[in-house]
Amino acid sequence: MNLQAWIKAARLRTLPLSLSGIIAGSFAAYYQGYWDSTIFTLAMLTTLFLQVLSNFANDLGDSFKGADNESRVGPERAIQSGAISQKEMTGGVILFSILAVATAIPLIIIGTRDMPSSVLWTYVLLAIACVIAAITYTVGRKAYGYHGLGDLMVLLFFGFVSVVGVYTLYTKQIDISIFGLAACIGLLSVAVLNLNNMRDHVNDAAVNKKTLVVTIGFKYAKLYHGLLIHLSFLAYLFFIAYNSHLIGLIAVLPYIFLFLHLLKVWKTKDPKMLDPELKKVALSTFFIAVLYSISTFL
Repeated sequence: MNLQAWIKAARLRTLPLSLSGIIAGSFAAYYQGYWDSTIFTLAMLTTLFLQVLSNFANDLGDSFKGADNESRVGPERAIQSGAISQKEMTGGVILFSILAVATAIPLIIIGTRDMPSSVLWTYVLLAIACVIAAITYTVGRKAYGYHGLGDLMVLLFFGFVSVVGVYTLYTKQIDISIFGLAACIGLLSVAVLNLNNMRDHVNDAAVNKKTLVVTIGFKYAKLYHGLLIHLSFLAYLFFIAYNSHLIGLIAVLPYIFLFLHLLKVWKTKDPKMLDPELKKVALSTFFIAVLYSISTFL
């Protein structure tokens, strides 16, 4: 087994973004006096497994559909390079689906203890939906990533399911302000996807991958990108103001880099030049979550 190829296929640079929602939601609960180390650990593991599952599935699905070809701008995929076969990647998808479920089940059982059984089954359905969503972004005839639904699904799963979902496992209740924090993380996650789709829009159009960028065009995708980041900023301010947690404003510092990033995006004419910008937005999102978590101790 080529371990290096599998590590590369796992796309470790995507993991901080996927953890941002869990970190933010967990420390929002901590700030209100709720904490459980077991829930935090299991939620982090489940999210990591789901993200690796998604990365493997994307590699597999795009290889079947021909999206990974010599015209693709981003990093070379594992199947595309020949380092991992489609059959082997299918096995990887199955393995990480099992791992995600194996950590999600005890997470749900522990998190919904002393709650109605209807809540437990709601979380079970959400866990199943997360696994299905991770796989079907590019896999299958009705892969939603090929029909312009990727942005919506990322907002739902990276934002609301991640942040609100883990928050309620700690607190056993829903606070309206948590939706502001969820929107912040979710919108920034969509911004990362939008950058990815802007970078690849020429090749995506050629292989009939109808992302939102392909539909609205490169110029309007830039405007949409700016809207995503500005709305995320406003959503975070709402969250902080609602909770009167002014020290939490330290987490807006990464927005300095995000607003400078928007100038770079607006001036960019060659989509290939957007590739380094993905890391900037992903890491900014992660640091917003980390800085907010630090603020809960201050």
